[in-house]
Amino acid sequence: MRGDNKMGFRFDLLLFALTVLAAPVLSDLILSKVDRRIDLTSQIVRSVSTLKVENAGSELVSEVLLSFPEHQAKNLAYLMATYSEGKGKAKSSGVSLSVKEVKPKGMPPALTFYSVTLPKGLGKGDSFTFDVLSVFTHSLRPFPEKITQADIQLVIFQDSAHFLTPYVVKFQSLSIKLPDSRIESYTKLENTKLHGSEIKYGPFENLPSFSFSPIFVHFESNQPFAVAKELVREIEISHWGNVQVTEHYNLIHGGAESKGEFSRLDYQARPHLRGASAFRHLVAKLPPRAHSIYYRDEIRKYINVSSME
Repeated sequence: MRGDNKMGFRFDLLLFALTVLAAPVLSDLILSKVDRRIDLTSQIVRSVSTLKVENAGSELVSEVLLSFPEHQAKNLAYLMATYSEGKGKAKSSGVSLSVKEVKPKGMPPALTFYSVTLPKGLGKGDSFTFDVLSVFTHSLRPFPEKITQADIQLVIFQDSAHFLTPYVVKFQSLSIKLPDSRIESYTKLENTKLHGSEIKYGPFENLPSFSFSPIFVHFESNQPFAVAKELVREIEISHWGNVQVTEHYNLIHGGAESKGEFSRLDYQARPHLRGASAFRHLVAKLPPRAHSIYYRDEIRKYINVSSME
């Protein structure tokens, strides 16, 4: 990332922080405990947040709002809220809650909001605990953007150490799981600990609504960033009951771009120069009765040859 781009990005974060701090509090709900766990072990970012909400007001509350900044909202691929029923051995997990996008009045346009409908309204002093799974694509940016055939792939991830929410938070913590312990750099706050391949932030206590503390993690990730720009599936059913399925993929490597010429000699003679982040195979999950399987591939000039081996 060039210096001017980095300064511009930090300036955008400052404007974003000033905008959300001026937003009003929506209700008397508070988050008495927030535990966030972010998994960066693949090209897909998975975040699981356990939220314990409590009604500190006198009016019945039946929904909880989730907020996402613009850079996360545009890459949000999946969002699900679940809770557990029962107690002890009879406790069940994974009961889904209704989630839908909403636009609350008076909220900053830099945020996208989703409403989680609770199974029953919370009265004064009542609390409820549920989990939120958020899955993001294209959230890991290669840095540097171009590497040679012999280089490892480094990526950068950005988020907030504080859970971005329109509610007051009494207690919260954050853990970030990385592929391994090879970390170039990461944002160090007052309560930050590194345990092997896991970074822990917090605990943080008594944070106001819309608290935002930007963090960056720059680390080695040699996971293959296989991206299908286009997928076309053709299904043909014959008069004899046979079904033929043909899939056409337009694949690219979504990680760091290749810098310099590809050397077939180095690729064959020096295994350690094969490109740690290149993807060399694709996994196809087929039904048990599938037969007569075949494939054809075409490596185009604008795609790194090593990534398609």
